[in-house]
Amino acid sequence: MSFYEGVLRVEGSKDSPIHVLIDLSDDRLTMRAGDIEVASWSRDEIRVSALLDGFHVRAEGDEIVLNIEDDARFALDLGLRNAHPNLRRRMSALLRDEPPRGT
Repeated sequence: MSFYEGVLRVEGSKDSPIHVLIDLSDDRLTMRAGDIEVASWSRDEIRVSALLDGFHVRAEGDEIVLNIEDDARFALDLGLRNAHPNLRRRMSALLRDEPPRGT
Protein backbone atom coordinates (compact mmCIF):
# COMPACT_ATOMS: atom_id res chain seq x y z
CA MET A 1 0.00 0.00 0.00
CA SER A 2 1.15 3.50 -0.81
CA PHE A 3 0.01 6.39 1.35
CA TYR A 4 0.92 10.04 0.88
CA GLU A 5 0.13 13.19 2.78
CA GLY A 6 -0.78 16.16 0.68
CA VAL A 7 -2.72 19.36 0.29
CA LEU A 8 -5.71 19.49 -2.03
CA ARG A 9 -7.18 22.53 -3.69
CA VAL A 10 -9.88 22.81 -6.32
CA GLU A 11 -8.64 24.45 -9.50
CA GLY A 12 -10.22 27.89 -9.90
CA SER A 13 -11.70 27.93 -6.38
CA LYS A 14 -10.97 30.47 -3.68
CA ASP A 15 -11.68 27.89 -0.95
CA SER A 16 -8.86 27.11 1.45
CA PRO A 17 -6.77 24.03 0.63
CA ILE A 18 -7.34 20.96 2.80
CA HIS A 19 -4.89 18.40 4.11
CA VAL A 20 -5.56 14.92 2.79
CA LEU A 21 -4.21 11.40 3.11
CA ILE A 22 -3.95 9.77 -0.31
CA ASP A 23 -4.15 6.01 -0.73
CA LEU A 24 -2.95 4.55 -4.04
CA SER A 25 -3.76 0.91 -3.32
CA ASP A 26 -6.08 -1.41 -5.24
CA ASP A 27 -5.76 0.55 -8.53
CA ARG A 28 -7.63 3.44 -6.93
CA LEU A 29 -6.79 6.95 -5.83
CA THR A 30 -8.65 7.60 -2.59
CA MET A 31 -8.36 10.78 -0.52
CA ARG A 32 -9.45 11.29 3.06
CA ALA A 33 -9.52 14.42 5.19
CA GLY A 34 -9.65 13.08 8.72
CA ASP A 35 -12.55 10.60 8.85
CA ILE A 36 -14.18 11.97 5.68
CA GLU A 37 -13.58 10.37 2.29
CA VAL A 38 -13.11 13.30 -0.07
CA ALA A 39 -12.80 11.29 -3.30
CA SER A 40 -12.24 7.79 -4.58
CA TRP A 41 -11.63 7.03 -8.23
CA SER A 42 -10.38 4.10 -10.21
CA ARG A 43 -7.06 5.09 -11.75
CA ASP A 44 -8.49 4.59 -15.23
CA GLU A 45 -11.16 7.24 -14.45
CA ILE A 46 -8.64 10.02 -13.88
CA ARG A 47 -6.02 11.95 -15.82
CA VAL A 48 -3.02 13.22 -13.88
CA SER A 49 -0.54 15.83 -15.07
CA ALA A 50 2.56 16.71 -13.06
CA LEU A 51 2.92 20.47 -13.42
CA LEU A 52 5.06 23.00 -11.57
CA ASP A 53 2.25 23.91 -9.15
CA GLY A 54 1.35 20.29 -8.30
CA PHE A 55 -0.39 17.22 -9.64
CA HIS A 56 -3.47 18.22 -11.62
CA VAL A 57 -6.07 15.46 -11.32
CA ARG A 58 -9.01 15.57 -13.70
CA ALA A 59 -12.05 13.41 -12.98
CA GLU A 60 -15.79 13.69 -13.47
CA GLY A 61 -15.42 17.10 -15.14
CA ASP A 62 -13.55 18.65 -12.21
CA GLU A 63 -9.91 19.44 -11.68
CA ILE A 64 -8.08 19.36 -8.38
CA VAL A 65 -4.47 20.14 -7.61
CA LEU A 66 -2.49 18.02 -5.15
CA ASN A 67 0.75 19.15 -3.57
CA ILE A 68 2.66 16.16 -2.24
CA GLU A 69 5.93 16.41 -0.33
CA ASP A 70 7.22 13.07 -1.66
CA ASP A 71 6.24 14.04 -5.19
CA ALA A 72 8.78 11.86 -7.03
CA ARG A 73 7.68 8.65 -5.32
CA PHE A 74 4.02 9.63 -5.80
CA ALA A 75 4.63 10.17 -9.54
CA LEU A 76 6.35 6.80 -9.83
CA ASP A 77 3.58 5.01 -7.92
CA LEU A 78 1.04 6.59 -10.28
CA GLY A 79 3.08 5.36 -13.24
CA LEU A 80 3.62 8.84 -14.65
CA ARG A 81 6.16 9.12 -17.45
CA ASN A 82 5.92 12.85 -18.16
CA ALA A 83 6.69 15.60 -15.68
CA HIS A 84 8.52 18.90 -15.48
CA PRO A 85 12.37 18.58 -15.54
CA ASN A 86 12.95 19.00 -11.78
CA LEU A 87 10.46 16.26 -10.93
CA ARG A 88 11.83 13.96 -13.65
CA ARG A 89 15.30 14.30 -12.11
CA ARG A 90 14.00 13.33 -8.66
CA MET A 91 12.08 10.40 -10.17
CA SER A 92 15.24 9.21 -11.96
CA ALA A 93 17.26 9.48 -8.76
CA LEU A 94 14.73 7.28 -6.94
CA LEU A 95 14.84 4.70 -9.71
CA ARG A 96 18.65 4.60 -9.59
CA ASP A 97 18.74 4.26 -5.80
CA GLU A 98 16.08 1.54 -5.42
CA PRO A 99 16.78 -2.14 -6.01
CA PRO A 100 14.52 -3.80 -8.59
CA ARG A 101 11.19 -4.96 -7.15
CA GLY A 102 10.88 -8.65 -6.43
CA THR A 103 14.54 -9.20 -5.54
